[in-house]
Amino acid sequence: MSRQKSVPFKSLKLLSAAAVAILASCAAPGGDHEAHVYPSSPAAPVGMAHSQADDPRVLVHFPDMLRAHTLANMRDHLLALAEIQDQLARGAFDKASDIAEQRLGMSSLGLHGAHDVAQFMPQGMQAAGTAMHRSASQFAIVAKDASVTGDVKGSVAALAKVTQTCVACHAAYRIQ
Repeated sequence: MSRQKSVPFKSLKLLSAAAVAILASCAAPGGDHEAHVYPSSPAAPVGMAHSQADDPRVLVHFPDMLRAHTLANMRDHLLALAEIQDQLARGAFDKASDIAEQRLGMSSLGLHGAHDVAQFMPQGMQAAGTAMHRSASQFAIVAKDASVTGDVKGSVAALAKVTQTCVACHAAYRIQ
């Protein structure tokens, strides 16, 4: 059993604020990934709606059942990120690590049916997905180390890389 170090209150406030900002920037209103305006999108200023015709992202066609499955996986990824952030705020680095590896990391590819989905993705989208899974596995290692060192900053920085890969993919692609 690893020793969990307590996290200073200031760090908890920082983690909470970061969690809200990350989830707000990644989550689409009502779970509709296509309705979200991405900060890096030149189509419209942040917060303004735009039509799909103005959306510069690459449209990727998935079969209906696979589209529903993929969107459900993405919503689970957001839930996993929230759970990871909660565990980090509690100083439960081992638990955060386990969630990351099992639900987002390279170990999760079979759970998500990555092989079935990948055949419908352009190469760049596949690369972005792989980068997300790899960065989640890297976070898992950093978080395990933090269970000994108590290094919250390293864990938050590694988790930021995970969410940055999500944002980059969502800024470049949309599925239909």
